Amino acid sequence: MNSPVTTQWIDVNGRDGAFGTYLALPPGGRGPGLLLLQEIFGVNPHIRGVAEQYALAGFTVLAPDLFWRQGSRIELGYTGDDWKRAVELMNTIQPDSVVADMQATIAALKSRAECNGRVGAIGYCMGGRLAYTAAALCGVDAAVAYYGGGIQNQLALAPQVACPIQFHYGEKDDHIPPEAVEAVRDAMAEKDAEIHVYPGAQHGFNCWARASYGPGSAALAHGRSLAFLAQLF
Repeated sequence: MNSPVTTQWIDVNGRDGAFGTYLALPPGGRGPGLLLLQEIFGVNPHIRGVAEQYALAGFTVLAPDLFWRQGSRIELGYTGDDWKRAVELMNTIQPDSVVADMQATIAALKSRAECNGRVGAIGYCMGGRLAYTAAALCGVDAAVAYYGGGIQNQLALAPQVACPIQFHYGEKDDHIPPEAVEAVRDAMAEKDAEIHVYPGAQHGFNCWARASYGPGSAALAHGRSLAFLAQLF
């Protein structure tokens, strides 16, 4: 049986040149735009699967290849040399360049007939931090950040967050300590923000390809994310 979701790689023209993005279109043919922001492992099979998951729920999804300056469509696994390479790549990207790529991707989404004109952002790990950045700097209508490491170090952006935002954290995340989550909670206290912490969950709990996958937490977080993003319809 063929999937009702249509997918393809398309190029987006950005500030520094054209870069690849993975497009997933909903069965109904039209819906809110969703900027999907990768982990440090690239737009790999898991991120493409997430794109299709949200497209199936009615979203027009575009996942930019954020490592395109280092190499086209880099895809990495989660252990060993791939992990080391992923960290190296994360450390080479420039914040202003990534913001420019996100802005270009959002503009590309809004220009498509399949987008209803509203755009949200969702991201995981590095992408979770970038979803928060998009909420502050890119004019999205809603944002969802999964275990965004480093957000606690970018709380100077918090006053600029002007859209509803939702955060998901694992209680046992060895990359994001509880005090970091509390710092985000404090910074978001006056905002339209939700913060969810999943008992026993580890970093990467949403990723079915990782040893840290927590299906119960992932299902609960996914349901909450869909309910939250439904405001874009």
